[in-house]
Amino acid sequence: MQSSMYSALFGALTSEHRLDIIANNLANANTSGFKREQYTFEDTFVAYAHDNIMEPSLDLRQKKLFPPPVHLARPRIAGFKTDFSQGGLKQTGSQLDLAIQGPGFFKVQGVGGDEYYTRNGNLHKNIDGELVNSRGDRLLGVGGPVVMPEDVSIIEFGPDGQIFADNELVGQVQVVELEDPQVLEKLGHNLFRTKDGLAAVEVEPVNSQVVQGFLESSNINVVEEMVNMIETQRAFEAYGKVISETNDTDTKAIQRVGKAL
Repeated sequence: MQSSMYSALFGALTSEHRLDIIANNLANANTSGFKREQYTFEDTFVAYAHDNIMEPSLDLRQKKLFPPPVHLARPRIAGFKTDFSQGGLKQTGSQLDLAIQGPGFFKVQGVGGDEYYTRNGNLHKNIDGELVNSRGDRLLGVGGPVVMPEDVSIIEFGPDGQIFADNELVGQVQVVELEDPQVLEKLGHNLFRTKDGLAAVEVEPVNSQVVQGFLESSNINVVEEMVNMIETQRAFEAYGKVISETNDTDTKAIQRVGKAL
């Protein structure tokens, strides 16, 4: 089988994975606080046994015993990366909708007690007066979950996360920044958790502000993602044609050799 068959096959698989990432980005274009996925590539080199043999040059006219080294480069998807760039802010007017202007994160606590990071500030009060997201995870403040007092008409959030109920300070939302956000991985439901074996180093949110009455839009550029999708589909089709043509060439060669014998 020709090497073009393998190159086209791996190229088609790479395009398939790339298409999955683009489709997921587009599906979450209207998801508040969603961060797009990016992909990185690397060249995988194929080496043969004789490529590692270094022949001593005893004579310039000496006939070489091995063919010259041949290295074939085949690009592959090496990994995925989350783009944590700021999304646009859309006004909702709700007192309990929060957005972060800057690189910070909200912290929420799941039902099992695990803590997660999120950029989605679409909140509401549960029966216990706690601020929770759509999944029921509790928003964490300084000292524990944020609990709103009963019979409050006006709730205000300051840029630093301080909470005022009818002009009385009742708590503060915990906003954190990370030294390296790439230690996070997506969990689903707009939540992030620390990757296995890594630690999230939290720092003071000096560059982040809480904005009340707004939600952060996703940082997806729909036009760019659609162009990437079309490009990937065309590449996949091209790889399919290479596979088909290579297979036809191999079949004809086998048939002709068989007749000659």
